[in-house]
Amino acid sequence: MPDTPPDWSREVPVRFWDPGRRLLRSIRQYQALQGHGGVLSHLARKRWVLAHRFWSVVTQADIPLTARLGGGLLMPHPNGIVIHPDADIGINCMIFQQVTVGLVEKSPIAPRIGAQVDIGAGAKVLGPVSVGDHARIGANAVVTRDIPAGMVATGIPATARPRRT
Repeated sequence: MPDTPPDWSREVPVRFWDPGRRLLRSIRQYQALQGHGGVLSHLARKRWVLAHRFWSVVTQADIPLTARLGGGLLMPHPNGIVIHPDADIGINCMIFQQVTVGLVEKSPIAPRIGAQVDIGAGAKVLGPVSVGDHARIGANAVVTRDIPAGMVATGIPATARPRRT
């Protein structure tokens, strides 16, 4: 279990043109309305689907409405982020531009990202891997093996080493 609760303030849009947070907001609002019946809920879901499509085009990100995203997710530069619908992203994570979290041809199992993980620009996390809490994945790293908690993963294929303090 993570040692801190989600920091929801990281997801609050600070201005109108805040594409990453607006995209995330559309996902959260849609998910909050799932399972609600009635005409108003149906119309509200449609509104959030449209908002999701708009912000997805603006950011060129592919994050499904049904994505399993932990609270406090931060995407400072959301351009080109791709997250598989079955992937699990922990709380208070930070994902930079051009990151892919997805499958490999040999396995239908999606990655699991722990809490408070930072994923650098251009990194790929692929296949049935688990990234431990408080880990960092360097820019352009290709993670195809498990990364223990608190480690730093760099390279192609990524290798884990302890974090320097």
